[in-house]
Amino acid sequence: MNLDLRIPMGLLFTIVGGIMTLYGLFTRGSTIYERSAGMNINLIWGLVMLIFGVTMYTLGRRADKRPRAPVVEGATRPLGHGHGH
Repeated sequence: MNLDLRIPMGLLFTIVGGIMTLYGLFTRGSTIYERSAGMNINLIWGLVMLIFGVTMYTLGRRADKRPRAPVVEGATRPLGHGHGH
C-alpha cells in the first residue's frame, strides 16, 4: 500500500479549518473576542488551517498521479542511481 500522508492530513486540516472558519464567520462582532484584543482568532486560524489543508491535499493528490519508476525484477538498487559499475 502506497499512501501519501499528505492526503489524510490535508483532509483533516481542511475539515477542522472549515469548521473554525464558519464558526468565526457566524460569531463576528461577538463579545467573545474582547479577550483577544478584538481579533477574530477563530476566523484567522480557520482560514490558515483551511489553506494549509487544501495545499497538503492537493500536493498529495498531484504526487499520487505522477508515473512511478519502472520496477525491474532482480535489481538491487534503484534505476538511475549509481556510477555505472
